[in-house]
This record gives sequence, structure tokens and C-alpha cells, in this order.
Amino acid sequence: MSHLKKISPIVVTGATGAIGGLVVAGLLDAGHPVRGMSRRPQRASLPDGADVVFGDLEDPSTLRYAFDGAAQLVLIAVPETVAAVVSRAQQAGIEHVVVVSSAAVTAGYDTTYNAVVEQAVMDSGLDWSILRPGEFATNSLLIWGPAIRTDRRAVEPFPDQLGHPVHEADIADVVLADLLDPRRRGRIDTVIGPDSVTKREQVAVIAEAIGEQITLDEVSAEQALAFYRAQGGFAAANADFLFGFESYDGVEGITDEPHDTSARDDDACLTLDRITGTPARTFRQWAHDHAPDFM
Repeated sequence: MSHLKKISPIVVTGATGAIGGLVVAGLLDAGHPVRGMSRRPQRASLPDGADVVFGDLEDPSTLRYAFDGAAQLVLIAVPETVAAVVSRAQQAGIEHVVVVSSAAVTAGYDTTYNAVVEQAVMDSGLDWSILRPGEFATNSLLIWGPAIRTDRRAVEPFPDQLGHPVHEADIADVVLADLLDPRRRGRIDTVIGPDSVTKREQVAVIAEAIGEQITLDEVSAEQALAFYRAQGGFAAANADFLFGFESYDGVEGITDEPHDTSARDDDACLTLDRITGTPARTFRQWAHDHAPDFM
């Protein structure tokens, strides 16, 4: 009879997303059993060795199998059901939750979405770690990607707005560090990218990465709102906030100040190298990694 202790699995919600997939792969590389949770497991494409399971955070009654016997949980925000999700985690014996939140909580913009999930986990009595990513570099693909692919143009009302877009792999690396290093429990890290780049500069870097010219259409906020509502998808869902017509919390006619995402406290917002010691990935690297997606 073997006396080796069986390693309990780690549950990754949002496992088929850009961050979740990288976390699953990283855990497998580190020798940890993984359950990748998805509402459509039959369509999930995860690395060999991952246990793909059904589960829906919007319906906590579906989580029993996914959570049973697990030791840790990577949790994305669904504030409407978080109390029930945390209760299920406690009943299943999960000991540690890593919350993938948002830098908008650090800035004070988010009080009703990610902040609610964070508080529920912190109040649960479970061990926790919280990661608050800043502006995702992938937002440029979700917003500009369709028009770049079809017309080699990017529609932008704030071309000189500064940001610090963060590579999704940097975010995944912090999640992995939180899962694998017990000394990181109880930490809250706000992670940003290493570059201070304007929207204009981001478009130029993407053009360099794909080897083709991209026209930057400088338009009014109202014109951008109409354009992206028509485009649909992520851009339409977030256009009112992105272009200053409502707050992060969805209050119409109120904008969050400062709108410039470069305004930050250097001690509150950290790049990957300051969190794990690993060099942070630049926006140029992200653009080259995703060049095929813009083609």
C-alpha cells in the first residue's frame, strides 16, 4: 500500500478563457492535478491531463462535483451568486481561493462587482489571495480587432490616453504564484504592464507586429459610441464606460475620475517583475504574440 499523500486538485473557473487556459497549463507543468470548469465542457480545448468538468458560477447547484475534494479554487467574479459559491467551496473542503478581480477596485471605481466578490471571500474564513489586473492588453483586440481585420483601421476617441496594458500571461503567472506559494496567502496585488503607452502608440505597435499600415480614425466620443454599439460584442457591452458615458459601476451620466489610466500609485500597482521576479512582458511582445489574431 502506498503511503504517498494524494495531491488534491485545483479548480480553475473560466478555464477556457485567455487567463484560465494559461493557469491550467502552468499547473499541469508544475505537476498539479487540475479541474478546468466550463459551462460547455464538450467544447473546451484544454491541455492533455486536465480534467474538464461542467460547472456554472451563475447556478451554484451545479458546482458539487467540480468542487468535491478540491484544495484550491481560482474564482472569477459573479457577484450575484458569490455567497452561495463560497458556501459550496466551504462545504467541499476547499481551503484557499484566488480571486481574479480588477484594478478598478484599487482605484475605487468598482464597488458593486469585483469588490463584492473580494469581500465575500475575505469574510468566508477561507485562505485567500486577490489579484487585481489593470487594463488587459487583449482589450485592444476585442475593441479594434474587427475593424483592423477588415479595413486596417482603428476607431479611437482618446488616441493620446495613456495606459499600462498587461499581457494575459503576466496575469496568469501571478495566479500561479498565488496558488503554488503558501507565503502569498492574504496578499492583494494590483498588476499592470511595464509600458506607459498611448492608444496611438498601441495602434502603431500592432501595425508593426502585423507588418501592415493601420489607419487611426480619431473620432468624437459620441461617434465612437455609435460605431462600437454597431460592432457588437465586447466593444458594444463596454462602450458606455470606455468612452465616458457611465461609471464603471454602470451609473449613467457619471464618469470615473481620473479617466486617464496612467494615474496610479507606484506602490499600489506592480509589474510582474516586482511581484514574482520574472520580467514583465511588454505590449510589443503581446502584439507580436497576437499578430495572427489581427489578420
